[in-house]
Amino acid sequence: MSPSPKPRSYVYKALNRVFGKALHRYDMISDGDRIVVGLSGGKDSMALLWFLHERLARVPIDYELFPVYVDPGFEGGFGEELHQYGRDQGYSRRVEYTDHGLVAHSKENRENPCFLCSRLRRKRLFEIADELNCTKLALGHHKDDIIETLFMNMCYAGEISTMKPSQSFFEGRFTVIRPLAYADEDSIKRFAHAMDFPEFANPCPTSRVSKRQAVKSMLEKLYRSNKKIKGNIFRSMSHVRLDYLLK
Repeated sequence: MSPSPKPRSYVYKALNRVFGKALHRYDMISDGDRIVVGLSGGKDSMALLWFLHERLARVPIDYELFPVYVDPGFEGGFGEELHQYGRDQGYSRRVEYTDHGLVAHSKENRENPCFLCSRLRRKRLFEIADELNCTKLALGHHKDDIIETLFMNMCYAGEISTMKPSQSFFEGRFTVIRPLAYADEDSIKRFAHAMDFPEFANPCPTSRVSKRQAVKSMLEKLYRSNKKIKGNIFRSMSHVRLDYLLK
């Protein structure tokens, strides 16, 4: 997977800076780590894998990457195309075929199919990490995802919480890391375009009408009204004044 000269530009430098900032701030990777990289077929996880792989040639620590895509089982999926793209780039990607999406969209689970699908996919990634003797799972969530999750949990779960850049699970047996936690979605889009990453159509029937999409649309309106709002919301999650919250 040889890096292309295309991203050696401002967009590469900007993303590389915040990528490294998150890695160092949360001490995400250590020498000898074996890391499952959860792929979705989207620009975020492709950028995640690219930066993790590119760093191997220039950092003083060594680690192994195991890219995995969990196919949710919808008709028109792109698992084979994603696997072939990996082979063309000189590395393997494991494609795990499941029925998670179909189960999540069954008649018994109409209220929140995204939650169940995500939960089942994460469970399978942990199982694969265990099979491969990996202790870390890298996911492509970025700054916008973290903000949107905060609002989703407030609006639909009645709690103030979100995804952490680094988070332990199962009494420290696994650690989920999100090296793109400080990266804006727009920057990742520009990087993906510069790299000519392939575009795979999401076959999920509710991908454009999900609760996350509704929250995203609401936030985009706020961001257009004041360019400081996104940064203020993100910083607020590290500056919580508990004395001014209900108990």
